[in-house]
Amino acid sequence: MEYTLSKESASLFESIKHIDENGVEFWFGRELAPYLGYAQWRNFESVIEKAKDACKTASGDVLSNFADVSKIVKTGVAEKEVQDVKLTRYACYLIAQNGDPRKKEIAEAQTYFAIQTRYAEIQQMQEYQRLTTEEEMRLFLRRQMKEHNSQLADAAKSAGVKEPWEYARFQNAGYRGLYNGMDEDAIHRHKGLTEKQKILDHMGSTELAANLFRATQAEEKLRKENIQGKDQANAVHYSIGVEVRKTIERIGGTMPEDLPSVESIKLVEKKQKQIEKANQKLIDSKNKS
Repeated sequence: MEYTLSKESASLFESIKHIDENGVEFWFGRELAPYLGYAQWRNFESVIEKAKDACKTASGDVLSNFADVSKIVKTGVAEKEVQDVKLTRYACYLIAQNGDPRKKEIAEAQTYFAIQTRYAEIQQMQEYQRLTTEEEMRLFLRRQMKEHNSQLADAAKSAGVKEPWEYARFQNAGYRGLYNGMDEDAIHRHKGLTEKQKILDHMGSTELAANLFRATQAEEKLRKENIQGKDQANAVHYSIGVEVRKTIERIGGTMPEDLPSVESIKLVEKKQKQIEKANQKLIDSKNKS
């Protein structure tokens, strides 16, 4: 059964989020547990331990993502010290991935933290942080999109999407979810693009980022859940597109079909090469003098 992320659930996850002195987001385990469907702390602790193991396997820093803390809580008129865990966004993501999949709360948390974690990863990439112009961001995200589309195609193939026409249907399933029912041809018409123009080549950075979320999350779900069958793969891709769209709506963003088309990325690449060539000439000239 597919669950979708409601605005109410997303708001709940946001409402219990904390910000430390360095501006870093974190959650407390005891506050998060009931929102994931765990009434008893001891049951939730076992999920945390599984998430720690997953973090260790992924060569992650367990201590930085799962920090043990103690808190003073009131029990009637008395006070007592209880143990808690300070969790990063990535830790919450791993907890959601290792929770009871039968719980609706877990399914919603998986969606929320998967999208938020991927967004943060892009924002925190050193290369991305150095970018200052829209053209630079477009070039970076378009390269990322090309790489992850290739990985998505491989995941779809493993699920049973073999023929070119089958992959076209698979891709359109993702587009339909993200673009409110529009497939690639409909997007072309809506954006005023010609048949030969690739829609990804005429997307701005915001639209490319939305599609990058779609591609990376669809690939991960196909592999993690070992999805088999063309129809099942299409359904997964469509549902991921829908969830990314809902996330955009929740944060008040512009829907992808309403974002304007921009000049071809090929022209941007050409201008970038010309700038690099001119800068290199300037450097060579200074070195000679």
